[in-house]
Amino acid sequence: MISIAIDGPAGAGKSSICRRLAEELHYLHVDTGAIYRAVGLYMLRRHKNPADPAEVLPLLPQVKIDLQFAEGEQRILLNGEDVSEAIRLPEASAAASAVSALPEVRAYLLEQQRSLARQYDVIMDGRDIGTVVLPHATIKIYLTAAPEERARRRWLQQRSKGIGESYEEVLAAVKKRDYDDSHRAAAPLCRAEDAWLCDSTHLDFEETVAAMLAYIRQKTGAPV
Repeated sequence: MISIAIDGPAGAGKSSICRRLAEELHYLHVDTGAIYRAVGLYMLRRHKNPADPAEVLPLLPQVKIDLQFAEGEQRILLNGEDVSEAIRLPEASAAASAVSALPEVRAYLLEQQRSLARQYDVIMDGRDIGTVVLPHATIKIYLTAAPEERARRRWLQQRSKGIGESYEEVLAAVKKRDYDDSHRAAAPLCRAEDAWLCDSTHLDFEETVAAMLAYIRQKTGAPV
């Protein structure tokens, strides 16, 4: 099986780009960030502090997350409910960052992620795929962009969905998420030593996809 690990900070476009890559290559796309978002959403709905292990850990056995795949797109089911849209709200993003900093939560979800890579050719994206989840991945890519550009993209995306945060608020949230993810004790965000760096600051979506696709095909020998 071929495994492609794609890591990078919040707002780098990993999920949407990986969906396209998965379609082009006929691989399974696994958005691990969505899994953590689902855990965070569950804790918010139960009025728990997602950063407090004393509140989160007792509820983990109640969290049943299922992944469904249709035409290369991943849908997230939380205890049977499709929460694929709800987990993209800003509050779910903040809760995901909090629960993902808990070592026990990461350990709880680790084997589920690895088992998918044993069963399928996968493109898996997240924060620690190439460093922790799939340290022996066939290909590792670190996708990033300047914080200001990532904030601009996310702000435009939120505006299209009617979310009224200002650009300054989004930028502050992006910078905080970067700091939290890179300074957490459990599997902090960092570029694997053998990961190819793809900086998309000055690339649009199609240009980024093309660059990453060319690199993957070069490394795997897949037909163009």
